[in-house]
Amino acid sequence: MTTEATKPEVPETEVPAAKSPRALAWTRRRHSVARFWREYRTHRAGLFGLAALVVIALVAVFAPLLVGSDAQSVTDAPGKPMESPSGEFPLGTDQFGRDLLGLLVWGARISLTVGLLAAVLSVAIGTIVGITAGHFKGWYSTVIMRVTDWFLVMPTLVLAIALASVMSKSIWTIILAIGVTTWPTTARLVRAQTLAVESRPYIERAQALGGGHGHVMGRHVLPNVMPLVLAQTTLVISNAILTEATLAFLGLGDPTVVSWGGLLQDAREAGAVSAGNWWYLAPPGLAIAVVALAFTLCGRAVESVLNPRLGVSR
Repeated sequence: MTTEATKPEVPETEVPAAKSPRALAWTRRRHSVARFWREYRTHRAGLFGLAALVVIALVAVFAPLLVGSDAQSVTDAPGKPMESPSGEFPLGTDQFGRDLLGLLVWGARISLTVGLLAAVLSVAIGTIVGITAGHFKGWYSTVIMRVTDWFLVMPTLVLAIALASVMSKSIWTIILAIGVTTWPTTARLVRAQTLAVESRPYIERAQALGGGHGHVMGRHVLPNVMPLVLAQTTLVISNAILTEATLAFLGLGDPTVVSWGGLLQDAREAGAVSAGNWWYLAPPGLAIAVVALAFTLCGRAVESVLNPRLGVSR
């Protein structure tokens, strides 16, 4: 009786499981975000703007904890009208005796909210118009771009004032007025990028394989114009905040809420300019300037990272 020689067992090599398409997509996104952040950190001005925005956003979010919910109350004002800065009131008081520091903190909420939402609305309209105008040729593109040109030559602030004047005074009116009057620049930029993307060979191959208009615009054009849209959004936010402050200063804002532009309007009505009460005028004006500058610095840094050929100084 013969016995078979036992063969040594060869350990099976473990083959790594293939990642799903969704996992691969998320991995690529994480790598892209990490690469973007590495490039962004090299821009000192962009980091300064980002740090300023983070601090201001945290102050706005935690306003009830920092200054209390009654800081806007006229009936429970803790000080005397138009007091100069002191230890109790670092920025003085307004004409009702309210602490201007508390009002400045609460005003950050409205100004940032209006600026962000108005910029998102403006960029969304501009992106849709720009992509469709670049994709569909012929009469549609001609008509939509002539409308865009008309909005471009008209003063944006005048259109926003006219729209805000005929509607009820509210935050949503200001957001709508800014959003529907500031989209043409984004539409022009996105249309030019769409034309450049659709001239590439893979777009023609996608159409030859049966890809429809929605597939081409949603799967090929939109991802390629998103970096431009992101950079444009950060730049539009600063303009939206300035426009909101201007409309509030002209008395077209919501009188029931506190914003930085509204504080300037209250200071003008209270005679702070003629009385020399600089503490009533300077803080909201500086806050508007700092936020607008911070968003501009972030936008320039993002634009430089996404398009290094611009050569923006760091």
